[in-house]
Amino acid sequence: MLRGGRQRVAALLRGLRRGPRGPADSVRRGVVSCIDPSMGLNEEQKEFQKVAFNFAAREMAPHMAEWDQKELFPVDTMRKAAQLGFGGVYVRTDVGGAGLSRLDTSVIFEALATGCTSTTAYMSIHNMCVWMIDRFGSEEQRHRLCPPLCAMEKFASYCLTEPGSGSDAASLVTSAVRQHDHYILNGSKAFISGGGEADVYVVMCRTGGPGPRGISCVVVEKGTPGLSFGKKEKKVGWNSQPTRAVIFEDCAVPVANRIGDEGQGFLIAMKGLNGGRINVASCSLGAAHASVVLARDHLKVRKQFGEPLANSQYLQFQLAEMAARLVASRLTVRAAATALQEEREDAVALCAMAKLFATDECFAICNQALQMHGGYGYLKDYAVQQYVRDSRVHQILEGSNEVMRMLISRSLLQE
Repeated sequence: MLRGGRQRVAALLRGLRRGPRGPADSVRRGVVSCIDPSMGLNEEQKEFQKVAFNFAAREMAPHMAEWDQKELFPVDTMRKAAQLGFGGVYVRTDVGGAGLSRLDTSVIFEALATGCTSTTAYMSIHNMCVWMIDRFGSEEQRHRLCPPLCAMEKFASYCLTEPGSGSDAASLVTSAVRQHDHYILNGSKAFISGGGEADVYVVMCRTGGPGPRGISCVVVEKGTPGLSFGKKEKKVGWNSQPTRAVIFEDCAVPVANRIGDEGQGFLIAMKGLNGGRINVASCSLGAAHASVVLARDHLKVRKQFGEPLANSQYLQFQLAEMAARLVASRLTVRAAATALQEEREDAVALCAMAKLFATDECFAICNQALQMHGGYGYLKDYAVQQYVRDSRVHQILEGSNEVMRMLISRSLLQE
């Protein structure tokens, strides 16, 4: 494992330990031992986690509600996060990445998500895109594209889904016809996080025949003639990141911007999504962890029938179940992250399993935490409702949880 990123993040920890503390920091400090997210981590990982928790507390949590309500894309905050190495967490150090492991990455995204789940989820998608370029791009592409992305001077979007191909991604129809040293792209992508604001679009397009082997991966840069965007979508959650259609109309992209070989695009897309599923599951962990702590604190102070709600055995049991599901989800995600890092044969199924289990369970935890707040939980003055709204979509994107079940069962039946 590369050391440069570790040393850089650890060195910055000393400064982040000082200064004002915010709501996310109270989540970290107020955690009860049985759900402590540092359990099982080595000392270096605990240091990264502290950096992320402190950043979430100081730079994200105080603004989470405003970003949501005003639909603000917090560019400056994300660039501050990139100074800590969070713009290219698992990207190699020679192009500006932190060079950390998949497990380190999960730990970091979980902690950041306690401060703002929506913003962290976008950062996780950005990281996935940068890794795809780092892993499958040429040396020229890596050194040209990755450094500004790792610094978040530029932002990236992942473009796979189309209006007519969601779960059936291999049926995409956006075409890329080669003319001399350019591909001419025509088609559109749907539900693209960062659409219209991002500078680099990692696009899966059809350069060959039908099916997955006809798909290639190209990088389209903002400002390219023929590239345009649809209206900004109005969403239930994830409001701190814009979502738009990305449209290609005779969009000429240099062949030099193709990542990997022709026909390799679907493989690249799926390799990226294996990590993306761990990332989004980690964001769900952060939302659920914050929600458990908020629910616990509410039960202690809210009184009904002359005593705190914490005295109700029914609510005690519910809180216990939430804690158990949170820890089980965390262990599942971390096991999958380790399998992916080690490139084990069961990594794809374990990533699908982690995404399925953690996003389902963590949404249920957030939703139950809202219920424990009663009517207050439905008010936007209370953060728990935002964790519910921001975590709901995690059951849909990066491969719906129905598709995750297909991948898991396929793995089992092929044995």
